[in-house]
Amino acid sequence: MSQELSFKADQPEERLDVFLARMVPGLSRSHIQKIVVAGGSLVNGEVRRASYLLSPGDEVRFLLPDPQTVDIAAEDLPLDILYEDAAIIVVNKARGMVVHPAAGISSGTLVNALLAHCRDLSGINGDIRPGIVHRLDKDTSGVMVVAKNDAAHISLSEQIRTKAARRVYTAIVIGDIAEPAGIIHGAIGRSPKDRQKMAVVTKNGKDATTHFKVLERFGRYTVTECRLETGRTHQIRVHMAYIGHPVLGDPVYGKKNCPFAIQGQALHSRTLSLLHPVTGERMDFTAPVPEDMVVILESLRRETGRHG
Repeated sequence: MSQELSFKADQPEERLDVFLARMVPGLSRSHIQKIVVAGGSLVNGEVRRASYLLSPGDEVRFLLPDPQTVDIAAEDLPLDILYEDAAIIVVNKARGMVVHPAAGISSGTLVNALLAHCRDLSGINGDIRPGIVHRLDKDTSGVMVVAKNDAAHISLSEQIRTKAARRVYTAIVIGDIAEPAGIIHGAIGRSPKDRQKMAVVTKNGKDATTHFKVLERFGRYTVTECRLETGRTHQIRVHMAYIGHPVLGDPVYGKKNCPFAIQGQALHSRTLSLLHPVTGERMDFTAPVPEDMVVILESLRRETGRHG
């Protein structure tokens, strides 16, 4: 059934559609605009245009549409499930697996696998991304949470927005990072030189912050722990390349040729900490570093005479 959400504006002169996209991150801005045009949102009890500028304290009501019918083919694909209950599924996504169908990709995705395992996924993202609250790049492995219903989806999306949910990655990067730790600030948007890539930009970008800490040094390579404050597209890959230390194996933002047997970047979502959307309990999930990265680390340790 449709669900009515209520919010209070907290920033001056923010567009209604931008505000709603921030409050309900599972919906695209274009989808929100269609709902607003159809009268599915009220500001202080009145219908307003998507471009209406809100003032702090304005009361915004939004009618969350009924979930769309999911008609993507269910596929019996391997799933590494770390945890599951009536509200959420936590999985360890394999490197090489696309999260959801997109143009030219209709099978072999995490969503296809989830639908074979469980039909009751949240419908906020429609029939292409059921249950998907956040994503990992195709060639990034690790822990992800999936929502089984809309209430869980909204809770998890809000936790990611407010940073109540915490994500920590392990990355092997090229070069020797001089500092033991650091913070990378840099707005991320489409690269003005190549629209297929993201980049740190001065215009039309979204604020992005990545914290990193050095775990091991191997001279030519550094093992880092990266913690996200924001979740922009390709954020860790873009930020590490920005400071001159691209992720090993990243063909887009780093070197084309990798001397190790790994398909894609050596980037792994190691831990995810969240509040359970029903009980409010703090839960921490860990996905072990995948075998291809373990092999690289063992090789580097042998080279330098170290032991794991």
